[in-house]
Amino acid sequence: MTWGVLVPDIVAGLFLGAFFALVAVGYSMVYGILRLINFAHGDFYMVAAFVCYSVLATVTVSSRVNWGNLAWAGVITMLAGGVVAVVVERVVYRPMRRAAVLSLMIAALGVSETLENGVLNTPGWGSNFLPFPVTPPNSGFDVLSVRYTWTQLGIVVIAAALILAVHLLVNHTMLGTAMRAVAQDRVAATLLGINVDRVISLVFFLGGALAGAAAVMAGLYFGQINYLMGFSIGLQAFTAAVLGGIGNVAGAAVGGLLLGILESVGTGLFGAQWALMFAFGALVLTLWLRPTGLLGERVGQRV
Repeated sequence: MTWGVLVPDIVAGLFLGAFFALVAVGYSMVYGILRLINFAHGDFYMVAAFVCYSVLATVTVSSRVNWGNLAWAGVITMLAGGVVAVVVERVVYRPMRRAAVLSLMIAALGVSETLENGVLNTPGWGSNFLPFPVTPPNSGFDVLSVRYTWTQLGIVVIAAALILAVHLLVNHTMLGTAMRAVAQDRVAATLLGINVDRVISLVFFLGGALAGAAAVMAGLYFGQINYLMGFSIGLQAFTAAVLGGIGNVAGAAVGGLLLGILESVGTGLFGAQWALMFAFGALVLTLWLRPTGLLGERVGQRV
């Protein structure tokens, strides 16, 4: 086995890991502030993908990408993902905020099923795989005789920029300080004059918006969407967040990229049927050696 064989799989894993990282950051932020494993988070990504499909199908006159239309569709999709997340938080999670963690997790599963069945029964969406309305150009570059497109490179760059922006927001702004204060102690944050409900809603909005961005990228990358796509990405993003250190934005990003690389390398070494076993085996080994994940956890106890 040589690096010449592994490098193409590692590069391909970066593209896959970009989706995982964006969704995992949202997972991690919600867990950090509410101690909630939001199993519906992957379905925010799924709903956003269908919103993007409908927007592009409305404005597209040919399958070639109009980058201006795609940019506007991306903004609308991120807003849609954020709004869905905020509505779910306001209607479902906020009234249950002092309920047992298990009750919140069951509620999250109920939200997931509601969103999936809502999309399934929406006219024009349904259960079939829908082809993405636009096809990105094939122009690109070669790495060790393997062809990669500029669109794939753009996916990684945009994902990295969004995650960096969230990292800077959380760690270097007054708003981020408020978010960390709420994560540490909601009662004390309230006494300090922080609007806890507003901060929590903002965290959900940011997580949903990142999921929306991932949905646009996944549509371009895979070329199709389906109402069950949120389940698999949600499970893998949660795994990535745990691998990197759930509750930690940088850890979720690192975990997402690492999981994408592990799945891609596992596919190259053992075949697609063994890729998930290889990736999750590495997760188990990592958590056995470091139970808090690669970058640990930096949040306080839930109150």
